Amino acid sequence: MTDIFTALADSTRRALLDELADRDGQTLFELCARLVSKHDISSSRQAITQHLGVLEEAGLVHTRRQGRYKFHHADFTPLRAVSVRWPIPQEDT
Repeated sequence: MTDIFTALADSTRRALLDELADRDGQTLFELCARLVSKHDISSSRQAITQHLGVLEEAGLVHTRRQGRYKFHHADFTPLRAVSVRWPIPQEDT
């Protein structure tokens, strides 16, 4: 299993998570189009597939096949586990 911090270390993977947080359940084609238009990231589909694989290995993305399409869904449960382990103290204002 890929370490969650390793998965989040790459800016393209963070952008993919941003896009899935904005609109969950996207295909590879949709994600590639949004990365180009919103983040100016023009990686190949193969590179994006590899990034999605790293996120999936870290438990941050799950895929679902429907016919010939593969839909990608974000799962932020691993991030919640990090915030539980190391809670951010409230600052007095």
